[in-house]
Amino acid sequence: MKRISKNNLMRAEGRIAANKCRYRTGIVLLVTLVLLVVLSTVGYTLSSRLASRRHRDQYVIDYQKARYGCDSAVKYALATLEDITPELISRPNVPDFSDLFYLSEEEYQELLDERAEQMQRPLDSDSVDYDFSEVNDINDINDISGGGTVFGDSNSPYIPGPYGPPWPFVTEPREFQIGSATVTIEIEDENAKYPLGWALLHGEMEREALAGFETFCEWMDVNEADIDLLKGQLDQISQIKPFVLEFKAITKNELLRRATASRSKGVRRKKSPLFRKVTISASKQITEQAMDFSKLFHCSLIDTELLARPTIESETRKESALKYTGMWASKEVNINTAPRHVLEAAFIFGGDADRIAEEIIRRRRIRPFKSISELTSALLAYSDSIKKCEKYITTVSEFFTIRVTAVSGVAKASSVIAVMKEGNRMKKIAIVSD
Repeated sequence: MKRISKNNLMRAEGRIAANKCRYRTGIVLLVTLVLLVVLSTVGYTLSSRLASRRHRDQYVIDYQKARYGCDSAVKYALATLEDITPELISRPNVPDFSDLFYLSEEEYQELLDERAEQMQRPLDSDSVDYDFSEVNDINDINDISGGGTVFGDSNSPYIPGPYGPPWPFVTEPREFQIGSATVTIEIEDENAKYPLGWALLHGEMEREALAGFETFCEWMDVNEADIDLLKGQLDQISQIKPFVLEFKAITKNELLRRATASRSKGVRRKKSPLFRKVTISASKQITEQAMDFSKLFHCSLIDTELLARPTIESETRKESALKYTGMWASKEVNINTAPRHVLEAAFIFGGDADRIAEEIIRRRRIRPFKSISELTSALLAYSDSIKKCEKYITTVSEFFTIRVTAVSGVAKASSVIAVMKEGNRMKKIAIVSD
């Protein structure tokens, strides 16, 4: 056996000590790394939670400001209802709004380019182009807004609607500040849209009503399965409350006092119930129906996402069936303000829908129709068809919605006010807030 020298033993012991030292150093480094990872994770979690809490708190503050701005604008809008006096304009050489809903983006841009050339062309006494700067003044609400700016650039080309601003706006949308919230007020013509209540009609016109609804949906690229689904949902609503087109004043007995029994000198006497006759006007019944359906059409019974699905979406516009659908129990379509597919759905009740719609679109650009009798005289060949549709069409809109949107920071609040015009006064029907 070889004898281990003292020097070799010392060197071996030195290597063992060095290895132990490196081992301890590795453990210390590993523990330090783990601690750093844990500390960084805890720090990131805490900072994320603090940022999330700060963002949540800021959103609550922003939403409160937006809600305040929206509510203030709603009060202002309700206070100035009487100032809404929409007037139709003549649009003889202006591209029509009727078919914008199905134009491709290329076709739409071509139309805008055509409109831009018209706007740059100088007006003279021999020109038949309409002065669009004056058109905007007819239905502008600058004077009643107490200041503010017109929403959008008046020099940028767009296709004017029946009132001047783009369809379905009745006046130029308004944008102004309330505190830190930017508020926008838009007024839309509900009689220019397809009345969803028509799809609830039963009786002798049920077949035509369903045909009109299908025609409208097909124009807007709603597929057959979704149409059937919507029909089922609307049928459920009709079972809750039927949709009525025509109202007459009715008289009914209203209970004032219930039957009671009383004792007088030991004798039990029975008092008869007391009634009084009450007359409910047609106007009040229409208002009550509009209030009821404003709730039914905006509840979970109907899947509005099917109608809101975009058919065309780009930087300049967004088209969907919901944009053209009257969700507020309107009963008639204004032939002067409705686009082509809404007109065709209305005249399906009488026949010759496509021909009548085409003639209306061609003629109303020069001069809006003042009455249904004027329409019948102008389209004498279709007088029988028009007569069958008289209770579904009108030449003056009486149903409007005022959409108020307020944005503060990242928060947005909105409300929609449904109003009806009775003579020279506007009457609030319902308010739906988001």
